[in-house]
Amino acid sequence: MILSIKEIALLLDGEIIGDETVKINNIQKIEFANKGDITFFSNSKYEKYLYTSNASAVILDSKFTLEKKINPTIVIVDDAYLALSKIIQKFDINIFSKSGISKKSDVGSNNSFGENIFIGPFTSIGDNVKIGRNVKIMNNCSISDNVEILDNTIIHSSVNIYHSTKIGKNNIIHSGAVIGADGFGFAPNNDSFNKINQIGNVITGDHVEIGANTTIDRATIGSTIINSGVKIDNLVQVGHNVFIDSNTVIAGLTAIAGSTSIGKNCMIGGQCAIAGHLKIGNNVKVAGNSGVGSNIKDNKTVQGIFAFNKLDFQRSYVLFKNLPKLSKKIDDILNILK
Repeated sequence: MILSIKEIALLLDGEIIGDETVKINNIQKIEFANKGDITFFSNSKYEKYLYTSNASAVILDSKFTLEKKINPTIVIVDDAYLALSKIIQKFDINIFSKSGISKKSDVGSNNSFGENIFIGPFTSIGDNVKIGRNVKIMNNCSISDNVEILDNTIIHSSVNIYHSTKIGKNNIIHSGAVIGADGFGFAPNNDSFNKINQIGNVITGDHVEIGANTTIDRATIGSTIINSGVKIDNLVQVGHNVFIDSNTVIAGLTAIAGSTSIGKNCMIGGQCAIAGHLKIGNNVKVAGNSGVGSNIKDNKTVQGIFAFNKLDFQRSYVLFKNLPKLSKKIDDILNILK
């Protein structure tokens, strides 16, 4: 694909400074960009590359002030990082433009399929499945009975979606994800455990993204709900009856135990452990490698193995690191006093 710098500026609602005849055929990182490439600058760590870049064009924040003239044509935007996401979307080769149902797939009965869908080889579709327009289901997937997948959703290879799951519009589900497996429910019975059958389902809203090898368990009763705009990284475990509200993002290796509720616009760092039956408010930030064992109110930022206020944790951490020195000083004082 080749775009003129004018087309790019129009797409990004940006202002051009420099040669307006430039043609762009690729997006590249600022340190590696060459002629024909457009790059972006939004992190001061890379400022040195800005003045030596061979890129044909660069996207810059309107807030940034150049120290000296640069060679690339400049496109000034309000938010360079957001602009990057738009232009990548434009340049992305649409490998999902294919349509049709592979002869090597296995399709059940009484199904409803929208226009322009794709079902790849060795994918199994159960009975009473509803698939919306422009849905793309890649190779080796398993879509069980009574599943509903709405328009424009992409399901990558080797995804398993259990029965009665409802997937919203414009979802992206990456390879190896398992949606709707049984929740971890067992009732103690003397010296053994009786399995509690999980008869609920999983529901996702629109524009949800679920990372590779992530598991979202079905509800015991009712639904495990992932609301619209939620983004879940790779290798995340979401337990039964969890509720995650709109536009929350969760980084990899995090585990959320059953029946916990997470509010809107939260940011959960990687490798966090969140106990069950908790309520986490809106706009909460949980730093990576934290353990959450109690409710968190709106707008809080927490950190730590037993997570508490982030600033308090960081102040305490300074003391943790100095404990050996403090211990030695105390021993020295005690020796003097003897």
